[in-house]
Order: sequence, then structure tokens, then C-alpha cells
Amino acid sequence: MIKKLPLCVLFLFVANFLLGLPALGEERLLTDETGKKIKVPSSPKRIISLAPSITEILFALGLVDEIAGVTDFCDHPEGTLKKPKIGGFVNPSMERIVSLRPDLIAGIRDGNRKETIQALKDLGLQVYLIDPKGFDGVMRSIEKIGQAVGRSEGSKKIVREMRTKTERIAGLTASLPRPTVFFQIGNAPMITVGKGTLADDLIRLAGGKSISEDETVEYPAYGIETILKKAPEIIIISSMEAERNYPNLVKNWKNWKSVPAVARNAIHVIDSNLVDRPTPRIVEGLEALVRIIHPEVLGHKK
Repeated sequence: MIKKLPLCVLFLFVANFLLGLPALGEERLLTDETGKKIKVPSSPKRIISLAPSITEILFALGLVDEIAGVTDFCDHPEGTLKKPKIGGFVNPSMERIVSLRPDLIAGIRDGNRKETIQALKDLGLQVYLIDPKGFDGVMRSIEKIGQAVGRSEGSKKIVREMRTKTERIAGLTASLPRPTVFFQIGNAPMITVGKGTLADDLIRLAGGKSISEDETVEYPAYGIETILKKAPEIIIISSMEAERNYPNLVKNWKNWKSVPAVARNAIHVIDSNLVDRPTPRIVEGLEALVRIIHPEVLGHKK
């Protein structure tokens, strides 16, 4: 409730009304991906992004000037670094968000805290949430964001181009052998990806077979015993943490020479931003995976 918010936030909110919020113009009633009805301007002029993936989508739609604020973790494309910051992905600054006078806030269901979203709504701010699940879910979310910001045609064009490239790649790998892959996103404990996740879909499209593809848990923990039993032919380490020493992680695998991937020296590190963020760049991530799983198809990137 509003009464539970810091007094300084409420003061800023009232002050912004007194100073005059941006004129909303014609409004539309839309349903976001959580099923909530949201009133949004036909062409939002001051958009705040609560997630790096959303920021990338907004830039891809050409909404450079309309982006009023982004999180500290929004780092792509380069122009993002010049945008006003609202704080962290999990705990953004309410005071900063209010001071930027947004006419639309875009967030992601599984990334932003429910408490944050509710607090913003309690202030009367319009928060539109996406909920991308798997590869097709990313396409849908891109189109939904395009609809919310008044760029439906632009988002549909982006999705068409993504599907064309993806179908081409899937066609090239469809008849090839499907080597087994262990996709590592955590080290202690060892975390991988389950059925329906974006990474699982990308591995399949790239012509591989995840050893955890039947797991119903999105991000299951695997012990070394399970990995030895499933005997992956390729190990791919997602660079989730920028400060982690990935060469050492690769080196640690050398202790398990009975794993086929280790014996074949088929241990690779991939940029997590390409395979984890639900953005148009996932096609680049797909290409990167193909170069690892089936280098004969696209060849190694120069």
C-alpha cells in the first residue's frame, strides 16, 4: 500500500503531479503477459526499463529518445550506458523512478520482485510485465513490448527476421547427429537448464541434445555422478558472473577424463548475454551454439 512507502517517495510523487507529468494523450487498455489490464499511452514518451532484456528490445525498436531510465545492469547496446540509472535489477530506487516521471514502466515477471512492481502500481504508475518462456516465448514478448510502446509493426518485423534466420539454421542442423550437451550455468552447486528453458530450446535448434532436456525443474542441480552417468559429449559453460575465472572452471573439468566431453577437449565458454537474455540477440546466441555443436555448418567465427 502507498502508506507503507517511504515518505520521500510519496513527496516526490506528489511533487511530480504538481509540476505536471507528461501528457498521456490517447490511452489504450492492454493486457500484459501476466494477465493484468494496463492503461498505456498510444505512444509513450518516457519509458523506464526494469531489465536489461527490455532495454535491448526498446533499443531494437528505435526508442532511444523515449527511454527515460534503465537499471545499473543494462549494458547493451552502447547507448544504454548514457541513460539515467534507476539502481539495481532487483532493488531499483523508487525515488529515482518517480523523479524521472515515466508514463510507462516495463518489467519482467521472473526478474523483478513482486514487491517492487506492487509499490510502483500503488503510486499510480503503469507497469507492463512480460513473461518470456522458451524460444517462442521470447518472440511473443518482443511483439508484446512492441504493442505496449506503439511499435507493433517494428516488433513484428524483428520477429519475422529472427524466425527466418532461425528456420535456416534449424534446417541446416535437422539431419545431423545430435551430440549430448551439458549446459552449465552454476558451479557450486552445479546448475544446468531444464525442459522449456530458453537455453534448452537453443541447444535443440543448434542440433544438440541437452542431457537435462527431460527435467521438469527449470534449473536443476546436477552432481558429478549424474554427469558421469549421462556422459555428455560437449560441455558449455555460460558466463553468468563477470568476475568468475572461467579458465579455472574449464581446467577443473580436466579432473574428470572419463566424461566424453573432457576426453574430446570439448569444453566451451559462451557469453551468457547471448543465450540467457530474451532479446533479438538470441539468434546470435543460436549461431554461437551451432559453431560449438556443429562447427561444420557455420564454421568458427573469425
